[in-house]
Amino acid sequence: MNAHNPLGEKVSHSRTYDPSQLFAVDRQSAREASGISDPPPFWGRDIWNAYEISWLNHRGKPVVAIGEFVFPCDTPCIVESKSLKLYLNAFNQTRFGVVDEVAACIRKDLSACVKGNVKVSLVLPDAFETELAVHTPQGACIDHLDVDIDTYHTDAGLLATEDGIVKEVLYSNLLRTNCPVTEQPDWGTVIVDYRGEKISRQSLLAYLVSYRDHTGFHENCTEQIFSDIKACCRPDHLTVTARFTRRGGIDINPVRTDRKPAKGSCADGSPSLDPMNLRLARQ
Repeated sequence: MNAHNPLGEKVSHSRTYDPSQLFAVDRQSAREASGISDPPPFWGRDIWNAYEISWLNHRGKPVVAIGEFVFPCDTPCIVESKSLKLYLNAFNQTRFGVVDEVAACIRKDLSACVKGNVKVSLVLPDAFETELAVHTPQGACIDHLDVDIDTYHTDAGLLATEDGIVKEVLYSNLLRTNCPVTEQPDWGTVIVDYRGEKISRQSLLAYLVSYRDHTGFHENCTEQIFSDIKACCRPDHLTVTARFTRRGGIDINPVRTDRKPAKGSCADGSPSLDPMNLRLARQ
């Protein structure tokens, strides 16, 4: 495993399989900086889609696939995205017998990198249309609200509730955050599925827009959104999903919830795709 973070650095590219390209990032340090307890008050997973996977079959003919990698959020580490891209690129001139061999290799290396069990599924072109359809989030979009906004640094104090107990799903396509290393913008859709005291839609929109100048990795931003809504609005149940647009051929989609999952549901080795992995138009 790589000892140096390649993000923002000029690095050499391996032409054949090289698991040393992978770089692990500690989860807990970012959680501590955000005031999130250990263990954290949520469960969930990070769903990564890799659109630029290719290797050679046993006769030297290229094969292409799209990969889904599911990381439980309780792994000690996450994998740095540029290092994953470099790692996957190194498959390009490497020969494998069958697709299951490739999936097993990726699963082994990613699990070792993050120190947990990672679920890996590879989708071949014949299944692209059925497995990778574009969806629209369920629920009500709050982006049409006519509101004045002047806060672009995260402010949980913007969140507010209204009278009434509801069960609803709200979403916004207006999330922008920034990479803490390169300072490049990251774009995403946030889906808030909750039951409890009604969240003011205007306040939720203003709060999500307040991330516009915020720097943080996708996972950290999603956990902060979950924690702020949970603390300020006190819903009985809450699930926050953030679906970010792709960068470097990879999109990252964290899911955080206060509902404890069934044992083995995040990374059980099943070849089927994650039911929460519903690709959006910008992905």
